[in-house]
Amino acid sequence: MRKFLGTLIIAIALLVSGANESFAASSTYTVKKGDSLYKIAKTHHVSVAQLKTWNNLKSNTIHPKQKLKVAAQGKAAAAKKTAKSVAKAPSRSDEGNVVKEFTVSASAYTANCNGCSGVTKTGINLKRNPDIKVIAVDPSVIKLGTKVWVEGYGYAIAGDIGSAIKGNKIDVFFPTKSQAYQWGRKSVKIKILE
Repeated sequence: MRKFLGTLIIAIALLVSGANESFAASSTYTVKKGDSLYKIAKTHHVSVAQLKTWNNLKSNTIHPKQKLKVAAQGKAAAAKKTAKSVAKAPSRSDEGNVVKEFTVSASAYTANCNGCSGVTKTGINLKRNPDIKVIAVDPSVIKLGTKVWVEGYGYAIAGDIGSAIKGNKIDVFFPTKSQAYQWGRKSVKIKILE
């Protein structure tokens, strides 16, 4: 009986580890109801911009049962390695080379206002993820999905747009109105990361 239980435990462990490796090595993903490009990118440790490029997407709109490439060709082994390592959320990442640095006018916003859905242009639900650092940008200046560092705010993701955000202006997200009011409007340095 002990041999049987030992064999059963080993078999289960091998099945579970094999399932994890095949998931990590998968280079396609089938969209499920409620998915967003941001959620899929975060799960597969890639950027929204990469997903859009690999799948020739012109917008952030995706549909259930749609098949998406979630790794560049020849990157399945790298995806497997990445899945085994602990990855940081895009807004908390301190990695990446600085591509560009400039000064912007930064105001603040919150998802807790009358009529606010709390869902960004890239599909990030700010009400469900109040600790994430997101900025609203003019996509002609900073592409959506770009990792950035904002002076006085930290590492964030360019995940939203706003009607008043034109040129060298950004809005930084805060979970509460009091934090947003405390930030106010100021000129800050921003670094665009690779």
